[in-house]
Amino acid sequence: MPYRAPVADFQFLLDQIVGFQAVTETSKFADATPDVVGAILNEAGRLSEEVLSPLQRNGDEQGAVLENGVVRTSPGFADGYHAIADGGWIGISASPDYGGMGLPHTVGTVVNDMMSSACLSLQLNPLMSQGQIDALSHHASDEIRALYLPKLVSGDWCGTMNLTEPQAGSDVGALRTKAEPNDDGTYAISGQKIFISWGDNDFTENVCHLVLARLPDGAAGTKGISLFMVPKFIPDGDGNPGEANTLRVASLEHKLGLHGSPTAVMEFDGAKGWLVGEPHAGMKAMFTMMNNARLGVGVQGVGQAEGAYQHALAFAMERQQGKTAGGEETIIGHADVRRMLATMKADIFVARAIALSCAVSIDMAHATGKDSWRARAAFLTPIVKAFGTDVGCDVAHLGVQVHGGMGFIEETGAAQYSRDVRVTAIYEGTNGIQAMDLVARKLADGGEAAYRILDEVETIAEVARAEFPDLAAKVWTSAEGLRETTEWLVAQTNLNNRFAGAVPFLRAFARVLGGAAHLKAAVAEETQGTRARMARFYITRLLPEHASLLAQVQQGGEDLLAITPEDLTA
Repeated sequence: MPYRAPVADFQFLLDQIVGFQAVTETSKFADATPDVVGAILNEAGRLSEEVLSPLQRNGDEQGAVLENGVVRTSPGFADGYHAIADGGWIGISASPDYGGMGLPHTVGTVVNDMMSSACLSLQLNPLMSQGQIDALSHHASDEIRALYLPKLVSGDWCGTMNLTEPQAGSDVGALRTKAEPNDDGTYAISGQKIFISWGDNDFTENVCHLVLARLPDGAAGTKGISLFMVPKFIPDGDGNPGEANTLRVASLEHKLGLHGSPTAVMEFDGAKGWLVGEPHAGMKAMFTMMNNARLGVGVQGVGQAEGAYQHALAFAMERQQGKTAGGEETIIGHADVRRMLATMKADIFVARAIALSCAVSIDMAHATGKDSWRARAAFLTPIVKAFGTDVGCDVAHLGVQVHGGMGFIEETGAAQYSRDVRVTAIYEGTNGIQAMDLVARKLADGGEAAYRILDEVETIAEVARAEFPDLAAKVWTSAEGLRETTEWLVAQTNLNNRFAGAVPFLRAFARVLGGAAHLKAAVAEETQGTRARMARFYITRLLPEHASLLAQVQQGGEDLLAITPEDLTA
């Protein structure tokens, strides 16, 4: 079925749930008036529905290929990309100094959500460029910013990130790519990188690779890594693509999904590169891009969930199969089908609310400079990435189930969502690593950021007590249970006790945030209707999961680590 951009849902979230008004009240984002934002969302929705959505199946059925060293992209992708670039969507949140719109990151997040629903394989390209724009804006020299940012913002050039190597996946510090100084202040980059999303294409003038490599005096591990800009074509004196650099796409990966997105093995053979940031500080610069991408990838999961949900809902409202207890003619009348669809809808709302709340925190940190906003954004980022992509995988899986046997048949399109979204739980840091980050680095403040967020949840519950006393009590109690478990985690000096329960802790936190978001939505509704019913469904059926998750967290790691490799192979 055609994708429908849920613009009204986004507007409700911005106005009633995530506090976007505070962003627009700052001097930095005062131009993001309701009329401007509304027009932006409507136009992005139109682009997603009319231009990008029709490319979804093309990318799956006729994926990118490598022919005689040239990457050939899927039919229609070039036109789709140019529609994105020409509309200014790549630079929606970039500085006007370099041609960007300068709009809040929150607005860009909504746009990325819609584009992810419409065609994830293509949307991944501008997402990578947006992350590179952010990294260069914060860490590159004036010369590099002046040369590269206008081209990246306009979409004439696009960006990639090159971290992973065959022996260095999550352990980035094990990389072997070398950077040797040249006589002219540049560096010769040599090595191989794998899993490079959109490593090349046939529709941009240049491809700008941000590459992690080690200088001759670089220490072992991550502290000795530097970051370099290594373009496909070396810019000439006028800033136009000149001679070809000594790099190439060695091969494209054959993948479970995302066939329209070329995932490359890149080889650098003394390629000319320019240092970005300080020597041996590459991880700091790259983490700017990665944190941007982690929010973006979480939103990719939500976007794919939306597409899968719309696909399944349309099928359920048309498919006739068996008698329903209520006498409905289509399968949406079956209680279990209704349960699956309600679960999909409820969790999409939660994951989207958490993502936009994180984006608001990023905007407020930029606008106010307050550390409390930075800490809030940092704490929410791993939750957005992991829960958003878990919801994407879960909802896509349910979408296939709603279709029944037809979901297993490729021609219905249901399976594509399940295949395409699966990698989002893996790239930009696996969801397990996100959870470990949450219970380690993000609790290094003694839990202060977490407790402030839980205070917000309890305040929402208190406000809702008059209208929804039973639901408010459940949300308030869940927040208190999460607070006690957070205190337990903070007290653990043995990191294994934290790591053993990291994944259930992250999911429990998301579940509790979801209860607050649904409760707030029910209160904001003028009369008790759809949002109140969805809140009751979520709070009574899905929120209780948090209790079993927290029980796992406080079990610690002793029993888990007592299981030996021999036990697992017995």
